[in-house]
Amino acid sequence: MARKTGVVLFYALPIVLMISLIPLIQNDYVLAGIYGACIVALLFIKREKNDLVALAFGFIGITIAEFFFISTGVETFMRNSFFGVMPLWLPFLWGYAFVTIKRCLRILDR
Repeated sequence: MARKTGVVLFYALPIVLMISLIPLIQNDYVLAGIYGACIVALLFIKREKNDLVALAFGFIGITIAEFFFISTGVETFMRNSFFGVMPLWLPFLWGYAFVTIKRCLRILDR
């Protein structure tokens, strides 16, 4: 179980680092570019089966969900560079979060 915990924490580390950049980088376009470059690099280093499916589902699915949450007033964002409603970097973060979730579930299922 300790090994599984270590692997899950290792997979979660890029998400923690991405989130830690949010207050440091105020330009949403630059932050989205950094996220995109990180995602490409991370998938180049290690790509597992269905990673791209999870990435696309997180990117597209959660973007639609976020639009719904914003339109109903459940969420608001101070940074709204993506269609004037949310930060441009948010779909990238969610997309890679889905990859991380998929990988962690696979590890925990063993």
